[in-house]
Amino acid sequence: MSALFVKSIKFLIGGAFVFALFLALWTTVAGMINEPAAETAAEEFHLKPEHLALQSNGPFGTFDEQQLQRGFQVYKEVCAACHSLSLVSFRELEGIGYTEAQVKAIATGWATPQPTFDPKTGDRGERPNTPADRIPHVYYAGQGSPPDLSLIAKAREDGPAYIHSLLTGYQQQPAELLEKFPDAKTPEGLHYNPYFPNLNLAMPAPLTSEGQVEYLDGTRATVDQMSKDVAAFLVWTAEPTLEKRHAVGFATILFLIALLILTFGAYRSVWA
Repeated sequence: MSALFVKSIKFLIGGAFVFALFLALWTTVAGMINEPAAETAAEEFHLKPEHLALQSNGPFGTFDEQQLQRGFQVYKEVCAACHSLSLVSFRELEGIGYTEAQVKAIATGWATPQPTFDPKTGDRGERPNTPADRIPHVYYAGQGSPPDLSLIAKAREDGPAYIHSLLTGYQQQPAELLEKFPDAKTPEGLHYNPYFPNLNLAMPAPLTSEGQVEYLDGTRATVDQMSKDVAAFLVWTAEPTLEKRHAVGFATILFLIALLILTFGAYRSVWA
C-alpha cells in the first residue's frame, strides 16, 4: 500500500509539472498571437548595407594596392584623430606597396609618438615611431570610446559594405519616422544614420565634402570614393594575408582534384 501511495504521488507531481509547462507555453503563444511585439523605429527604418564591389571580393579576390594606399591616406588624414589601428605595425604597410623608405618616413612623421617608461626612474616620455612599432593608440578626449578599426571589417556583418554605407548614409530623419514614432527623435548630440543598428550614433559624418582628402595619385576624391577606399583598406587591415589564403586554397583544390583523378585511376586499374 505504501509503495502504491508513493508511486501515485510521483505521477501526480509529474503530471502537475507537465501541466505547468503546457500552460506556460500556451500563454506565451496566445500572447504572441493576440498581442504581436510592438514595432520599433530601429526595426522599421534600419537599412541593410548596400552591396560594395571591391577587387578583394570573392574566392579569387586580390587587393588593389593603389586603392589601399588611398584608403590609408583617408584613415591617416580623417579617421586617425579618433579611431585607433593598434593591431597594425608601420612595417606592414610595405604589403600595400610602400617602400621601406616611405614606411620609415610615415612612421617618424606620425602625429602620435610612442610612449616610453623608464622602470628605474619611473619617468614617462615619448620617442619617434619606428617601422617596427605598431600604429599608436588614439586617446580620444570626447565622450564614448570610438572602436579600434584594425578588425572592424571582420567584426561587422558584411563589413566593407557596412563601412561604406555608414560613411555615406548620414541624413536628416525622415518625416515618416517622426510621424509614426514621435519619441524616436534623434537626441541632441547624436546623428541619424539608418545603417547604424539603433539609427543614432555619436560620430558626426567624417567625410563631408569632395576634395576633403587630396589623393596623391590624382583620383577624384568624392565622398563615395573616399568611403570605398577606406573600406577596402580596412579589409586589408583585418586580413592582410587574404591573397595568400586565396592562392593556397586554389592550389589545394587543384591538388585534391588531381588526387581524386589518380585515386580513381588506381581503383580502376586494381579492380580491372
